[in-house]
Amino acid sequence: MNLRSLTTLAAALLLAACATQPPPSAEKRYSAAELLALKPADFSWPATSTDGERALRETALADIRARIALPPGPARDAALPRLFDLVAQYNAEIATARPLLLQALPTLGQRDAETQRALLTAAHTLYAADAAPLVWPLLPQLTTSKPFAIAAYTLLQADGAAADRLRLLVPQQFPNWADDARLTALMLRLRPSAAAQPPLAELLAAPLRPGFPVIVSLQRPGRQQMGLALVRDAGGRFVRDGAGQLFTSPQLALARTGLPGTITNGNTPQGLFTIVGAGTATNPNIGPTPYLHSKLPVEATVAEFEHVPAPGAADWNEALYDTYLPPGWRAWAPIKEAFLAGRAGRDELLVHGTTINPAYYAGTSHFPGTPQQGCMISNEDWDPATGGLVASRQLTLAQTYAAAGARPDLAGYLIVVEVPGEGAVTPAEALALVTAAGR
Repeated sequence: MNLRSLTTLAAALLLAACATQPPPSAEKRYSAAELLALKPADFSWPATSTDGERALRETALADIRARIALPPGPARDAALPRLFDLVAQYNAEIATARPLLLQALPTLGQRDAETQRALLTAAHTLYAADAAPLVWPLLPQLTTSKPFAIAAYTLLQADGAAADRLRLLVPQQFPNWADDARLTALMLRLRPSAAAQPPLAELLAAPLRPGFPVIVSLQRPGRQQMGLALVRDAGGRFVRDGAGQLFTSPQLALARTGLPGTITNGNTPQGLFTIVGAGTATNPNIGPTPYLHSKLPVEATVAEFEHVPAPGAADWNEALYDTYLPPGWRAWAPIKEAFLAGRAGRDELLVHGTTINPAYYAGTSHFPGTPQQGCMISNEDWDPATGGLVASRQLTLAQTYAAAGARPDLAGYLIVVEVPGEGAVTPAEALALVTAAGR
């Protein structure tokens, strides 16, 4: 079966699996009142049913195998980026696909930057140790910053000792590296500061902009463990339930690629985002549960970030970003990753749910989290018989945020910050931080 026939089959199976609820053709936006009125029973996604998921998985596996079976040539070259996306998502045929990636790497110097990005991302995600000997001689041929940075992170993943060599190479190959957000972030990784992280309690108590609710996403360095989302209300207090227990909700800020936040499809960057509303996505991996629309600096204009109707507001700069941070955090480079990510052109990093089966990631340290492309993801439980939504930590988080802000437009902020430690972030850790912040 050729790829055209397979694509037709995939579309037919997708429609069959989702016949009662195809992906929406346009996003629906929600007011706070509309969001608060929703309940899990309002949503279904038949592709999450046992039969629907099986159809999609079988189609994906057939697609993977058809791409692997293509003979060498332009058709196979064109098929590789999608092949490795599917291999990573379904954790399938990883060993079988490896030779195709290793054969392609030495040719990347003659490929366009987007193909370089896609295949180097596959190397980082799936085959770093095997790819590293082929990536070193490729580096001088990578003349744009994004593929070069991905290649460098792949080498670091394979061998941490590569940092010294890379630290010398970056300014040689890119004399103006300090003007490039991706290379700035890379050099920060290659020249880590010995300074200790400022007190987290100070950040959790920071006003940002008074009168707006805030989601605080506490994550582990490396993002290989589940984090926790907290909600601070418009008055600056963290939300608790009727029994006085701190509201916490498991959340994953890991991308499938594991790349840093300044790279396309990398992890959620640390730092400050603005929230500008809620909507229903057209992405079938996100599903129908409303997401919170978070935006990075630069992706959001200054006026949008500030939630003020001021079209003539100033352009973005680091000094403006710093005004949101408490004084003790303004020199802490890792918290500026969100600003660098916005400068690097990242966007659409949403707070959303998931229709991906956690079973694909059984045995991983982040299970039952389902990493995607760099967003902040909350698990959801879908009825295997009907595809109806049974329980949604995403809906609970979004509604808790909406109630805490009491703003019809759902305007507010999001902080993503890493918490040193091992294992999943626990409610007890979160409570200790909130208590220390006096909030």
